[in-house]
Amino acid sequence: MWTEEAGATAEAQESGIRNKSSSSSQIPVVGVVTEDDEAQDVFKPMDLNRVIKLLEETDKDGLEEKQLKFVKKLVQCYQNGLPLRDLAQIFKILNLCSGKIKNQPRFIESAYDIIKLCGLPFLKKKVSDEITYAEDTANSIALLGDLMKIPSSELRIQICYQQASSSYKIQMAEVGGLAKTMVQSMTLLENQLVEKLWVLKVLQHLSTSVNCTIMMKAQAASGICTHLNDPDPSGQLLFRSSEILWNLLEKSSKEEVIQQLSNLECLLALKEVFKNLFMRGFSHYDRQLRNDILVITTIIAQNPEAPMIECGFTKDLILFATFNEVKSQNLLVKGLKLSNSYEDFELKKLLFNVIVILCKDLPTVQLLIDGKVILALFTYVKKPEKQKIIDWSAAQHEELQLHAIATLSSVAPLLIEEYMSCQGNARVLAFLEWCESEDPFFSHGNSFHGTGGRGNKFAQMRYSLRLLRAVVYLEDETVNKDLCEKGTIQQMIGIFKNIISKPNEKEEAIVLEIQSDILLILSGLCENHIQRKEIFGTEGVDIVLHVMKTDPRKLQSGLGYNVLLFSTLDSIWCCILGCYPSEDYFLEKEGIFLLLDLLALNQKKFCNLILGIMVEFCDNPKTAAHVNAWQGKKDQTAASLLIKLWRKEEKELGVKRDKNGKIIDFENLPGLSAEDFVTLCIIHRYLDFKIQATHKQRELANKSWEDFLARTSNAKTLKKAKSLQEKAIEASRYHKRPQNAIFHQTHIKGLNTTVPSGGVVTVESTPARLVGGPLVDTDIALKKLPIRGGALQRVKAVKIVDAPKKSIPT
Repeated sequence: MWTEEAGATAEAQESGIRNKSSSSSQIPVVGVVTEDDEAQDVFKPMDLNRVIKLLEETDKDGLEEKQLKFVKKLVQCYQNGLPLRDLAQIFKILNLCSGKIKNQPRFIESAYDIIKLCGLPFLKKKVSDEITYAEDTANSIALLGDLMKIPSSELRIQICYQQASSSYKIQMAEVGGLAKTMVQSMTLLENQLVEKLWVLKVLQHLSTSVNCTIMMKAQAASGICTHLNDPDPSGQLLFRSSEILWNLLEKSSKEEVIQQLSNLECLLALKEVFKNLFMRGFSHYDRQLRNDILVITTIIAQNPEAPMIECGFTKDLILFATFNEVKSQNLLVKGLKLSNSYEDFELKKLLFNVIVILCKDLPTVQLLIDGKVILALFTYVKKPEKQKIIDWSAAQHEELQLHAIATLSSVAPLLIEEYMSCQGNARVLAFLEWCESEDPFFSHGNSFHGTGGRGNKFAQMRYSLRLLRAVVYLEDETVNKDLCEKGTIQQMIGIFKNIISKPNEKEEAIVLEIQSDILLILSGLCENHIQRKEIFGTEGVDIVLHVMKTDPRKLQSGLGYNVLLFSTLDSIWCCILGCYPSEDYFLEKEGIFLLLDLLALNQKKFCNLILGIMVEFCDNPKTAAHVNAWQGKKDQTAASLLIKLWRKEEKELGVKRDKNGKIIDFENLPGLSAEDFVTLCIIHRYLDFKIQATHKQRELANKSWEDFLARTSNAKTLKKAKSLQEKAIEASRYHKRPQNAIFHQTHIKGLNTTVPSGGVVTVESTPARLVGGPLVDTDIALKKLPIRGGALQRVKAVKIVDAPKKSIPT
């Protein structure tokens, strides 16, 4: 890190700079003058107004010598420090001196000497002086920033050097807005490295406080970032600039900093800096700085408007992230190697992280494909083995493995074709087999992703299942079919049962997450697929019932039982309902009782889902008996439970009833007009209107069916209908036929059907076994009776009860 001694190196680079006293950070900021000190003339009074008046005079012989003499006397008078009460006048004198420099260069020395006094502690006679003269002090220090405009290297460096101290002076600098003028002065120092380094040092000190907000208003972030690649043999420019950017991100509006840095010029500068440090940085310091620049870049990449792709930074980052796993002929990485040092290990994790950020921008997808990111990440999805590329330690490899799988969870759903071409499903399922196996493996579990995985394979299983869940929930039938063909349903059930058989209370939260993900994967695979539900079968129903038997008190533990129960209910809906053997097995194992037990817990977050499942189960005729047989606490029945839930819902909705139980507040609504009340009455009768519309539709359907039957059984009616049809066709024609138009006949010769038809079909006579043979009365009678064999009976009248569900073929 930068020290005051390091600052002297930059100071010595400028020839002719005077020797400095010891670092100002080693002396107090404000000194208190005691009575004894005053008796020794430490706090000497001086007529400052006379000096000001003298400096304001012009056009007198020998005036310059006299003015310089008085300023020198002032410096001698205040050689022990500047009194707070005199700061305003002293800085006015400084301002007058600086105004004369252009025409009278000898005043540079006077201004320099006064500024040098600022490095000494400000003096106060009373404790209250700091508050009393706070405004004067702030305005005075702010003036130093304006003096940076004077084209004097000595003066500029001296101004910056005096600001190395902290506390009261920096507090006053905040009030006076010194940070803004110092940022603006950077534009005056394009080719003056030493002065620029001193200004950066000042800004580095100032950026540790609320000055960051002031600096941001002066566009400090973009101004500093664009000059990151300026020539600097000392290396201080890049270090100090990155420190300032960090401070701005931490102590001012992060969004505003990102916005300032999200332009092509800044990103090109960051890209070149990172590339140079990545390829040529070998020292511990260079690697740290490289990682810092990458973190800043990652933060900027969160802004979708940042031109990461346009400046080529995205492509380079993908290359750097994968060059160890996927061989590349790119000159940027040719011959490069990463060590197992802490900095390179952190770099690898940061590169995985930046891929996750970059993939959120859809145009990046093609670059991820070109960079073979999926293949690179899959090199970690396998059981541990000695690494051939980099000799990572066991702990490092484990952490990178988990990080790579977590990265795949974000990237694979976007690159599903690449995932499938890499045999992604097979790789993940094989890795899960290893996770479940008894192979000896000592997991370190000492990272964010390794939480809860020390000494076991839970962390690997946890992130592999997350990856599988993300892929399944794409609802890509090709992917899900491939998983099912590879036995994923059976494997997931097997893993779940194995976990049940080996309870682990120490890592209970992780185990619950694993169980939840397994059930969600099964739900995604089985939904709307009867054959897959059959594969889920009784073994799957058993694990669902196991979860449903969990002690209800654990739902309040905060470990994840609520999430597991939601996943379980979802799996009932997706994996059991609609598959009759599974439904029957669920009922036999008292599944309905367990559902009603959960419903009786009266937890609103579960009620809707449970009631929905109950409604679907009621399509099974065996369900009603189970519902009626259920008894809760205090012999509560299912009917009373449902009524209780209804009342609770009414209470939450605020429904009011009178003493007789009648709902009394539908009309009790404010601000309704007479017309609104009429509409409200219609709303009341809404169901009546719907029952009426239903009857009307049913009558129309019956009338249509009667007309159809009349046309098939009565020749006169058929002729009449045909005549009406011909008239309708004729009325729809365009009578002014164009010349050379072809006329098409609407009649089909030999057609005896009374309804529109498609292809011509041949229908044989009705078999005698259906009509009862020649001895039966052949008058066709329509009666809504099930056909159980034997002859149809003649009836005296025909009554249409309801429209048939299927049309009679002709």
